[in-house]
Amino acid sequence: MLKTLIDAFALISTWEVIIAMFAASVYGLVIGSLPGLSATMATALLVPVTFYLSPIAAIATIVAASSMAIFSGDIPGALLRIPGTPASAAYADEAYAMTRKGQAELALGAGVWFSAVGGIAGVLSLMILAPPLAEIALSFSTFEYFWLALLGLMCATLVARSSPVKAIAGMFIGLLVACIGIENPGGVPRFTFGLTDLFGGIEPIPALVGVFAVAQVMRAMLTPEPPPLPRRKFGSILAGQWKLTKLYHWQMTRGNIVGIIIGVLPGAGADIAAWVSYAMSKRFSKEPEKFGTGHVEGLVEAGASNNASIASGWVPSLLFGIPGDTIAAIAIGVLYMKGLNPGPTLFTEKASSIYAIYLMFIIANIMMIPLGIAMIRVAAYILLAPRSAIMPVIMLCCAVGSFAIGNNMFGVVTVAAFGVIGYVMEANGYSVAAMVLGIVMGTMVEQAFVTSLIKSDGSILPFFERPVAAILAAMAIGALLWPVMVWVWRKLKPAQTAAATSR
Repeated sequence: MLKTLIDAFALISTWEVIIAMFAASVYGLVIGSLPGLSATMATALLVPVTFYLSPIAAIATIVAASSMAIFSGDIPGALLRIPGTPASAAYADEAYAMTRKGQAELALGAGVWFSAVGGIAGVLSLMILAPPLAEIALSFSTFEYFWLALLGLMCATLVARSSPVKAIAGMFIGLLVACIGIENPGGVPRFTFGLTDLFGGIEPIPALVGVFAVAQVMRAMLTPEPPPLPRRKFGSILAGQWKLTKLYHWQMTRGNIVGIIIGVLPGAGADIAAWVSYAMSKRFSKEPEKFGTGHVEGLVEAGASNNASIASGWVPSLLFGIPGDTIAAIAIGVLYMKGLNPGPTLFTEKASSIYAIYLMFIIANIMMIPLGIAMIRVAAYILLAPRSAIMPVIMLCCAVGSFAIGNNMFGVVTVAAFGVIGYVMEANGYSVAAMVLGIVMGTMVEQAFVTSLIKSDGSILPFFERPVAAILAAMAIGALLWPVMVWVWRKLKPAQTAAATSR
């Protein structure tokens, strides 16, 4: 273990990794602080850059940018009441109320301090949970992998903010996209329409960039410009944070635990963790009446939760190739591109790379404090940048990056097409995150299913006979039926109420 740790330090001690982490940290802080530009979009835009980096440097950019962007979304939320990322939306009103009371420094300081603490707690969970789970996963066969992948897809629909039925529809759209091409067990061209560019299928990365970046630019074109930020000189940012840590230590711990649990669930992510933790903080608070008036307690718990979920979301990603959230889905694409194929064998064959990822998460969260404070102080200037100057740069990055991935124009067309698809889906309440998970995991579900049928000579009984497979099957089927039951209940309830009223 000591030798592995020394090797990991050697991997991250190169100038390439150090510069990549610093540059990605600054980039993540800037993108996350711009209203409407999510951490997922910031990560997706980095993918073309990782194409030219070494494996460790490439992962370092993803780790640093995602961690910083989740935190910096708190800045416009506190100052403008416009959350920079979906994870910041849960407590933007609370933070803005504190700013109106003259406590902007306390609100922003709580954001940076408890995000860093939560991030480190998430790393510790990754270090503790992943190795024993990897040993268990080594005994998994294709039967267990099929149910596990299916469960991951179903979990995505359970935590979707939209209608569960619409989330399932979004997931099926993603699975349909994953069917395109000849990379299937039968090697038969499907949905290619005679176009040779479609024989290789739709790459997940251009699809991700399209639905998260291009779709966001399209939404920005149709919404009014946010109000300008009044210039304001900040005092000490970290003043009072240690006092808050001692006062709300249980809330901080609870937020860390909730963030870790939600992060491990496939398809959940930081925004779900933040909403759940803020709601729990209000529910169990001794002063619930103060929530909404500028009370810091909710910020402490939700801020600790959203960053804890970032690192713990890598647990299912590294073990099974099942993304914990959309950022982890992008990271899986980068891992495959760099030859670090997710799976339990990654922990034995390339243990030093895994430890390097642990160390990068810890370093990124430590760097968050000084860089976050600096970002808060220059926020007034960053947020003054007009949208008309930002959006064309983002579109240019999308076009250049998508072309660089495959060195052809088909990647650019793919990004543009999925930008339109993502915009239309979100405008009508369909879950883009569920579609992305369908694209990323569709191949895994199909291959595991077909391989299992070949092994069992066409019998479906082995899918339920193995003890672990049976447990996973029960969970997956329950998760599949749950949204349908919710939908039926919603349809029947008004009818029952109307019948009772008529009596």
